[in-house]
Amino acid sequence: MKPTDFRTLPLSESLQRVISEMGYSEMTPIQSASIPLLLEGKDLIGQSQTGSGKTAAFIIPILQKIDVSDARPQAIILCPTRELCDQVLRECRKFSKAFQGLQTIALVGGQPYPPQIQALQRGVHLIVGTPGRALEHFRNRHVDVAKLRCLVLDEADRMLDEGFAEEMAAILEELPRERQTIFFSATFPEGVEKLSRQYQKNAERVTISNEAQSAPQIEQYVYDAENPDKIATLIRILQRHPSMCTLVFCRTKATVDEIGQLLAKFKVSSGVLHGDLAQQDRDRVTSLFRNGSLRILVATDVAARGLDIDSLELVINVDLPPSTETYIHRIGRTGRAGRKGSAVSIATTHDALKIIEIERATGVPMIRQKLGYENQLGLGWEFQTTRMRTLQISGGRSDKLRPGDILGALTSQPHALVASEIGKIEIYDRYSYVAIDSSLAEQALGKLRSSKIKGSKFKIFLL
Repeated sequence: MKPTDFRTLPLSESLQRVISEMGYSEMTPIQSASIPLLLEGKDLIGQSQTGSGKTAAFIIPILQKIDVSDARPQAIILCPTRELCDQVLRECRKFSKAFQGLQTIALVGGQPYPPQIQALQRGVHLIVGTPGRALEHFRNRHVDVAKLRCLVLDEADRMLDEGFAEEMAAILEELPRERQTIFFSATFPEGVEKLSRQYQKNAERVTISNEAQSAPQIEQYVYDAENPDKIATLIRILQRHPSMCTLVFCRTKATVDEIGQLLAKFKVSSGVLHGDLAQQDRDRVTSLFRNGSLRILVATDVAARGLDIDSLELVINVDLPPSTETYIHRIGRTGRAGRKGSAVSIATTHDALKIIEIERATGVPMIRQKLGYENQLGLGWEFQTTRMRTLQISGGRSDKLRPGDILGALTSQPHALVASEIGKIEIYDRYSYVAIDSSLAEQALGKLRSSKIKGSKFKIFLL
């Protein structure tokens, strides 16, 4: 049996069974390096890029050690954004099928405060949260810290960049001294090193090299344009590099909105994502992009943290990021699992040195081409079509809905859909989204409106 085989780990039979049912057999490099150390209870500081299996690397050891019979918080995971919190919770719920009665909660801003207090009072085992909202609950004594024995700072460098240093330090001071402290970070600036020296004990260091974990599968292009011409250049890039799933990165919210308005004018299937959006709007646009109901998502770096898209074909950098590590993190979202991907960057004359640094870091030269002037009228009808459409259901976790309930309603007679025509199902607290093959979306809408889900009627909308 290979040392990277999950079956070599000292995990409970039920957790091993769930891992097997999910189709996992061999651990990724970050998992095989980290999980044994974390199961031994060691503090750890780890580095690994997007798509490397990092989240499972800390979720599996946490779940293995949780005592479900004691409904007090035993671990807390802090993330820089609400979207990353959602991603971590989704990963946790996949594995938590092995633990009947396991209760998790997201302590994030932009959500009502009282329901979070009520959930904490009822009892939870695992907390995932953003530093600001989590600290509010700690300071107001809503969190029982008696059994908290594990803290994870996920994307610690980003939390420092976002100004969460004081909140993180304050939360660390609230926790029992006898605990396991785990940092994952794409880079290790002095702020992260300082936190490690101050709050970790004999921490093990695990670094998984970026070197081409994904770069060889990704064709990297660069086109020259100065700032006033970047948006016009973006339109020509979309024409030159058409894809069904494109993520566009911008430095500022204003640029995101400007591009979003232009794409809406062209009736392109697209959405925008930045920190000024209300939580329900953020949930909706990320769900639609994940499930194939949007072709293009325009986002700021921070807002896109936590977006994990298996089928992402193209990443476009309207603005190059400040560091090569962030660039590699961005483009690492495409070209996964043996698929080919493309990354296209727009570079100004001031970016010349940055391009050289990126090429040196990735070991792959960028492809330099000139853009033509085709189709100056904008983007054609083909950018309006999508593989999937999304139904929004006015019920969620608070109504005890599960993905199986929605799937069951859609595949029941009469007018049953088959499972292959149904895409991702995502359940939030008060609403749910289900992706349907575009050609059958109207049929699915009619079926759910005339049916009950788990014995109840819900309002259904086609987005």
